[in-house]
Amino acid sequence: MARQPRLHLPGGVYHVMLRGNGGREIFSAEGDYRYLYGLLAEGVGRFGYRVHAFCCMSNHLHLAVQTGEETLSRGLQNVAFRYARRVNRREERIGHLFQGRYKAILVDRDSYLLELVRYIHLNPVRAGLVAEPEAYPWSGHRAYLGKDALPWLTTDWILGQFGGRLGVARRRYQEFVHQGVGEGHRDDFHGGGDDTRLLGDDEFSKEALGAEYSPLAARVSLDDLVTVVCDEWGLPEGALAIAGQGRRVSDVRAAVGWLARELGCATLAEVGRRTNRTGSSVTSAVQRLSARVAQDRDLSERLERLRDRLSAKFATLHA
Repeated sequence: MARQPRLHLPGGVYHVMLRGNGGREIFSAEGDYRYLYGLLAEGVGRFGYRVHAFCCMSNHLHLAVQTGEETLSRGLQNVAFRYARRVNRREERIGHLFQGRYKAILVDRDSYLLELVRYIHLNPVRAGLVAEPEAYPWSGHRAYLGKDALPWLTTDWILGQFGGRLGVARRRYQEFVHQGVGEGHRDDFHGGGDDTRLLGDDEFSKEALGAEYSPLAARVSLDDLVTVVCDEWGLPEGALAIAGQGRRVSDVRAAVGWLARELGCATLAEVGRRTNRTGSSVTSAVQRLSARVAQDRDLSERLERLRDRLSAKFATLHA
């Protein structure tokens, strides 16, 4: 079954989770946390997103991110790629630092953002690392209380829900967070609803899934995708179905499969039929390409540009 395409709602708030591959530790020194902070700060300016909350655990990361006009994937892929490259170079490793794609749940800001911020900042308490969230140094909670300076963290919306005076708002926010101590794991914040990509009422779901914000996969066919990728590589479309065409053609087939999987517009078995290959051979090619993407920034950015090109072209044609 094809993956469901990611939902892009301009101004939407997402609960983002990144986990270490196989439970691997992704933060092992203070410099790792600081480097991630720098990437997030850069992304706020470069991609226009806002970070409302975050928590860095040893083997995973939680974020509450609000997008601008850019898709969430552009900013998050940049952060994940550069962070993984730093860690892999230091440890002289090759392969995936993170477990697959990041997970992102689109949440109704008005109904759930307050609770989501509390949930994220209480992660170390639930894990038994600290008795109270103020004692944990690698989350956004202390910045909300004025104890840490993180200018890239957006705190005004949340604090604004607790009053106009900053001191009063901080005290009430702290009380609100402490009221959640003892709350366990919440499936709804991890995609446990009817549609695992979002959390909200029927009206919110209709907006997120409606025509104005319909996912790209509903517009892009596999034929569309093949045309765009072959054009990018300067390759005739028919070459994909001919055996023995060399590394360049193999790379294009793999790129078609990789993008089809990311966009959720076709299964790898369908890509195999379109390119005269077995589904297993396409799967292997995509896995090899994914390993290269994790190490090759130029390739990663090229595939990202292709996604943007597809988004712009077909959103215009099918608007």
